[in-house]
Amino acid sequence: MSAPATVKDPRRYFEEVAAERQSVTERPPVCLYLEVTNRCNLLCETCPRTFEALEPPADMSWGLFTKIVDQVPDVARVVMHGVGEPMLVRNLPDMIRYLKARGTYVLFNTNGTLMQPRRFGELIDTGLDELRVSLDAADRESYAKIRGKDFFHRIVRDVGKFIAYQHQTGATTPRVSLWLTGLKETIAQLPDFVRLAAQMGVTEVHLQRLVFDEQGYGLAAAEHSLFASTREAEQRAISEAQALASTLGVTLDASGATEPGLSLKQQDARGWTACRRPWSLMYFTAHGRALPCCIAPFSVRGYSNYTLGDATQDDLRTIWNSPAYRDFRTSLLSDIPPAPCKNCGMRWSL
Repeated sequence: MSAPATVKDPRRYFEEVAAERQSVTERPPVCLYLEVTNRCNLLCETCPRTFEALEPPADMSWGLFTKIVDQVPDVARVVMHGVGEPMLVRNLPDMIRYLKARGTYVLFNTNGTLMQPRRFGELIDTGLDELRVSLDAADRESYAKIRGKDFFHRIVRDVGKFIAYQHQTGATTPRVSLWLTGLKETIAQLPDFVRLAAQMGVTEVHLQRLVFDEQGYGLAAAEHSLFASTREAEQRAISEAQALASTLGVTLDASGATEPGLSLKQQDARGWTACRRPWSLMYFTAHGRALPCCIAPFSVRGYSNYTLGDATQDDLRTIWNSPAYRDFRTSLLSDIPPAPCKNCGMRWSL
């Protein structure tokens, strides 16, 4: 694929395609989401893989990984996660180094269960830019209910040790952040979550919106969501957390690089029309299946309903402007959006 224009800030890659509105785009993606594995060691109540097998368990092969990456040699940003735990992948460090060698901004989400001290040096040495730790609760009991297993104290301990190791060695990357999925059951913990982050040495906290489909599964259902339904007590908890974060020197924001209160409000009944993902990024599962974005698996059932291509069969240029992709872009701009986009909204995590 031809080289994309220089991206000023890889963390805001979507702004580079702000003017793109056509079904066909000559610009290659500026971002890749690579599901380096769909395996996980947790059973989160907000994750679809806990309740159904989306694809057979697999790690993305080195051959498939390099085949995809090499077709977008100047890609600005690569996100190395999907529905699995990236730190389960044996050659993850080599994948990161492969990307960093070409100057790509690299990040991934982790559940933090595999942050053993023996891996600290290697993780830093890869050049990883950003490490997002999904913790989802401020206490052990709530964590176990949401994440399915009891690893709370181990994660808090080991991520804290990693931050201390960075300070000791003078390492400035990766940027470490702590994430909490906003649920009615846990939003009251947000102030304590900010306080916990500060105690761990983490200076960046994010409130992530819950994604759910119409049928719902586990806690990923409308009745647990805060979106467009935040009550007064829940808003007070958010305001308290914001004030506390300011006092403790912690940055608190939300999905879509916005502030928490705004992220939970419906800005536009047709918010999906503001999405730029079909013009800015490509998402591939561990098996090479092209999906619209990282949110799609969480928002609708059945991969066959929204598969846009297969990287094991076709080159990325062919997939990027295939009939399936063109139809998806056209629908996204209409009053009847594609099924994965219906419950998404305008803003989401970067």
